[in-house]
Amino acid sequence: MSTTSMRPCGDFRTSYQQDTTIFETKFIWAATCALIAALCAAPFILDEYYISLFIQVAYLGVAALGLNILVGFTGQISLGHGAFFGFGAFASAWINTTLHIPVFFAIPLAGFMTMAVGMMFGLPAARIKGLYLAIATLASQFIIEDFFARADWFSGGSSGAMAEPVDIFGFVFDTDQSFFYIALFALVSMYIWGSNLMRSRDGRAFVAVRDHYLSAEIMGINLTKYRLLSFGISAFYAGIGGALYGHYLGYVSAEGFTIMLSIQFLAMCIIGGLGSIKGTLMGVIFMVLLPESLEGIVGMMKETDWGNIPAVVDGVAYLKEMSIGAVIILFLIFEPEGLAHRWQQIKNYWKFYPFSY
Repeated sequence: MSTTSMRPCGDFRTSYQQDTTIFETKFIWAATCALIAALCAAPFILDEYYISLFIQVAYLGVAALGLNILVGFTGQISLGHGAFFGFGAFASAWINTTLHIPVFFAIPLAGFMTMAVGMMFGLPAARIKGLYLAIATLASQFIIEDFFARADWFSGGSSGAMAEPVDIFGFVFDTDQSFFYIALFALVSMYIWGSNLMRSRDGRAFVAVRDHYLSAEIMGINLTKYRLLSFGISAFYAGIGGALYGHYLGYVSAEGFTIMLSIQFLAMCIIGGLGSIKGTLMGVIFMVLLPESLEGIVGMMKETDWGNIPAVVDGVAYLKEMSIGAVIILFLIFEPEGLAHRWQQIKNYWKFYPFSY
């Protein structure tokens, strides 16, 4: 067989730049650009229901990536991410209404405010780890929840707070179709920044702290600095996601930022794959579509003869409520490395085809 008829099979990388590239091939780069271009046309094609699902994926995806940077890349743990998400929502609304700063600038400022709060609660990470750190971050969840309930000047207390829509040069993004572009811009920019962060010196330091903190310290990596920085970046992402959430809904209430939301963020990271940028987005999409799919199953059953049996309908509704916990357990047992690992295996199969290795 002539060499001209042979095609490359394998994964060959000869430089560090090739090993840390965001897009492995030119085809992936072109496909990503084509996907973003296609998404720009989505508001003119898709139903409002699907537009709202994408917006939900966007603001949850931004916040979940922050948690994955902390848990998946740095090896720390946080059970208070939902509270930081809520703090970002309240902070952006407060900055806009109190300081009269436009929403477009209030969103990043809310991210920096949340970053400062996250680093403050991340101080215990310098001295404790594991279960003790989990308990400390769980305490931060309840402390911030209590702050929301008592700080009427900031959160509006039990009444909540109004969040104005995004306004850029007089154009108000107050519909799902228009806010779609704000969500798309935030999602793409924050994921590109997160991908570049993991390729930088700080990103490699995060991974070193996760894999073996003693070796990292011997190499000259300041453990306290990078643990605090990881908490700060995680909270920054949560603040941006929360701010997007608040200005999309137009109203922020403390009732939505409970420990259950923190567990859902953790579930997104586990299901998508700890330590994976694209896996985070996969986990978010899975968690957003899961209740919608179960809701569809319940609706279909009500239209059949099974819908006349209360025990069956109630049982399916109960499964919907317990689905999050069940999915976490199943993924930890059968796919502990998440959807990103499964996707990588599928890619490798076709890349190395017809060879099994």
